[in-house]
Amino acid sequence: MKNLTARKCSANDVSAGRSGSCERLRDHTMKLRYKIAAVLGCLVGGRLLQYLLLGMSAGETPPRVGDNRAWRAVQAFQGRLVTRQPAPLRSQPRPALNPRPRLLTKRHKKPASDRDLREPIFRLHRQNGEEWVHLAVVACGDRLEETMTMLKSAILFSIYKIKFHIFAEDTLHSQFESSIKAWPYLYKTHLEYSIYPINFSVGNPQEWKKLFKPCAAQRLFLPMILKDVDSLLYVDTDVLFLRSVDDVWNILKLFNSTQLAAMAPEHEIPKIGWYSRFARHPYYGAAGVNSGVMLMNLTRMRSRLFKNSMIPTGLRWEDLLYPLYHKYKNDITWGDQDLLNIIFHYNPEYLYVFPCQWNYRPDHCMYGSNCRGAEDQGVSILHGNRGVYHNDKQPAFKVMYEAVRNFPFEDNLFQSLYFPLQNSFMNTVHTLCGRLPQVFLKQFEQAMRKAYEVRVIHIG
Repeated sequence: MKNLTARKCSANDVSAGRSGSCERLRDHTMKLRYKIAAVLGCLVGGRLLQYLLLGMSAGETPPRVGDNRAWRAVQAFQGRLVTRQPAPLRSQPRPALNPRPRLLTKRHKKPASDRDLREPIFRLHRQNGEEWVHLAVVACGDRLEETMTMLKSAILFSIYKIKFHIFAEDTLHSQFESSIKAWPYLYKTHLEYSIYPINFSVGNPQEWKKLFKPCAAQRLFLPMILKDVDSLLYVDTDVLFLRSVDDVWNILKLFNSTQLAAMAPEHEIPKIGWYSRFARHPYYGAAGVNSGVMLMNLTRMRSRLFKNSMIPTGLRWEDLLYPLYHKYKNDITWGDQDLLNIIFHYNPEYLYVFPCQWNYRPDHCMYGSNCRGAEDQGVSILHGNRGVYHNDKQPAFKVMYEAVRNFPFEDNLFQSLYFPLQNSFMNTVHTLCGRLPQVFLKQFEQAMRKAYEVRVIHIG
């Protein structure tokens, strides 16, 4: 109407000679239009901004994507193709400010009420109020130097006192004794040792002695020989402790009421593991276990009945070994380790499986890294099987072994052990096992710092 009025006024006024007043009316009308357009633009823009920032109000229908100008403006504002409408921000839950931390392990200790009170519970070995670690090793043939290097790595960083149980051929007894007596007084006050003859209490001793490696089957008889020992850590001679032996000993405290032994998996990837591809006998789990590092609650092992494929009622440990060996002797390749796999195949509830960094072997790196725990936390126990300490196939393992073997007890740990080891390790970074030095050195350095703080700062 205003436009028609303006046009009529304009025609009449021109004929009457009053064009000036009509021009003023036309200017006033145009200003009013601009004001109305500005107000509408502000209202539309405010509504659009409210939608973008706060979302739609309850019950309001969303704009249609195809034919709504406001939604096309949202698309232009975001600068990218929008394929679906985002959910309103008000409906999205806010993240917790302090979420509950995720547990680091899936294993949980059973409450005391769920345990059989008749079951022997792990007892700490204490003498005069001090906790002792019991460490066993079996050495035959030319394994004297390798065994002494292992024992040296155990005593270097340990805070607990250690009792060594050394099983060796008669010709090695005097050499072990003289080697330990040559250690500095400070370390000798931290340990006790006993040297035992090789002793297979059941079956044919010559058969047992030749099983896999000389004397390796001796570990199967430790529950019957060490009758006064409650719990024990057994390791092969080609093992090195890269952190305090106390830490692996404390895994015993994680056992539930049924578990009586602990080992690491033989392989982290079952489909390429040895047992899953070649074994002709039963084995534990999906990939089997490796017995090079083995925790044992001997009290439980002596008292339990073990299910098997021969006698439905079960057998005690000492009565099980020889019949089991005779049944599978033509099918086993790795000797006593295979027998342990067969036993825990039928009794999986008796075994605690600890991560691969506690038994780190060349298989974990020689074809590419497959031990995530070692990548994240570093190697805790190094197991140099395949003879890698004494050949050049895996230089990273050999460098670690030679550094510990050559370290003089009296010297400074960092100056005479860690810094030379760092320099030597740089020569192995071209290999698959040596390409990540922190995997081998992380726990080693931390163990040195702790030992230095305890023995030099606190004691000194």
